[in-house]
Amino acid sequence: MIGRSTFLTSTIAGVLALGITVAQAQTLRFWTTEEQPERLAKQEELAAAFKDKTGIEVDVIPVTESDLGTRATAAFAAGDLPDVIYHTLQYALPWAEAGILDTEAATEVLENLGTDTFAPGAVAMAAVEGGIASVPVDGWTQMVVYRKDLFDANGLAAPDSYENILAAVEKLHNPPEMFAFVAATKVDENFMSQVLEHVLLANGVSPVGSDGFKPLDEKKTIEALEFYKAIAEASPPGDLFWKQSRELYFAGKAAMIIWSPFILDELAGLRDSAPPTISDDPTSKELASKTGIVTTLKGPSNPDGAAWGDVRYFGITNDADTDAAMQFVEFSMDDGYMSTLSIAPEGKFPIRRGTNDNPTAFVEGWSKLPVGVDRKAPLTDLYDAETISTIVSGLDTAARWGVKEGQLSLASKIINSQAINRLVREYIDGERDAAQTVARMNEELAKIQ
Repeated sequence: MIGRSTFLTSTIAGVLALGITVAQAQTLRFWTTEEQPERLAKQEELAAAFKDKTGIEVDVIPVTESDLGTRATAAFAAGDLPDVIYHTLQYALPWAEAGILDTEAATEVLENLGTDTFAPGAVAMAAVEGGIASVPVDGWTQMVVYRKDLFDANGLAAPDSYENILAAVEKLHNPPEMFAFVAATKVDENFMSQVLEHVLLANGVSPVGSDGFKPLDEKKTIEALEFYKAIAEASPPGDLFWKQSRELYFAGKAAMIIWSPFILDELAGLRDSAPPTISDDPTSKELASKTGIVTTLKGPSNPDGAAWGDVRYFGITNDADTDAAMQFVEFSMDDGYMSTLSIAPEGKFPIRRGTNDNPTAFVEGWSKLPVGVDRKAPLTDLYDAETISTIVSGLDTAARWGVKEGQLSLASKIINSQAINRLVREYIDGERDAAQTVARMNEELAKIQ
């Protein structure tokens, strides 16, 4: 017969064992906006690898990006947030302020992994008092894509500044055989908004401050307007956006364009829906071999320059199983980081460059991941080491209007109004001079709430 004390001891031990089993069997919920089937499959593989290492299951839950804000707000109100959310830049600071995100947990993850191993621009965009709102995962920066072979043949410096671009325009513009640039001029296209923000950021121009709208600096804005008019005049006539930029560059009729990194595999003939037409072979890597990339652009009033960046983050929520969620994020940014980036390497530059022991490990690993749609090849087969380093380095200076000022929402409304696009186009078309255009911009932008 079992004595009372022995029975109680064994019962307590059994309960404790059960508790441990329950804790181990608990499932983390992970919301992701990468919902395409092949991308979900890669995230499921990552979750399986994490379970193999830790015993913790992860339920990968796809959420449509346009629904993410309302879903998160509703889940927060119901006390039913997931443990980790993969989200865009626009939510980092507002969600931290609303109490959705556990900023202490995110900051601890960053410190555990090594703050210095991350691209500073991407970290700065999520900065809150005492740390960060969310852990930066991956991102991309807009690029000046240029014919490096023509630049080298003409003794031209890389187009990383207003000055160098204008020098190249002077040398290379020879229409209709060769347009020096293909500037975005179609007012109702978001492409023009992104390109203009990049060009204005490059010269230190922003329409927002910490208190809201901030009048545009007249001198800096005039410099940017005069530069943009010059590259527009070195472009074909008409309403131009990403389509004409790519077509003309792929046909060998443009020396410079501004584009996203999603062009990298297309340049090398890896996507049948967008083949280079510079030669008779649509699968040729010739154009990629002749192409150079610039990410950080400098204006005369901003010698450090800036890159227009799109960054994604892992947010650990205030409803999370914090320790387990932190483990998952750390795993996804360390042992599992190549799997994280492999979801779409051409658009997921490594924000974490390496480890403390090997500072370039993840950049080197990422550069060997296959890119492409109809054919696959690693970036190292397509571009030299210097170009790959340049592609990634844009995240050091990545910026967006309104982020550091806590005014991303207002900046987005200003951009979406397309008032800047319209007024710049009117200036290009000669309807008013640069000073009058700056005054008109300030007048119209001040009305946006």
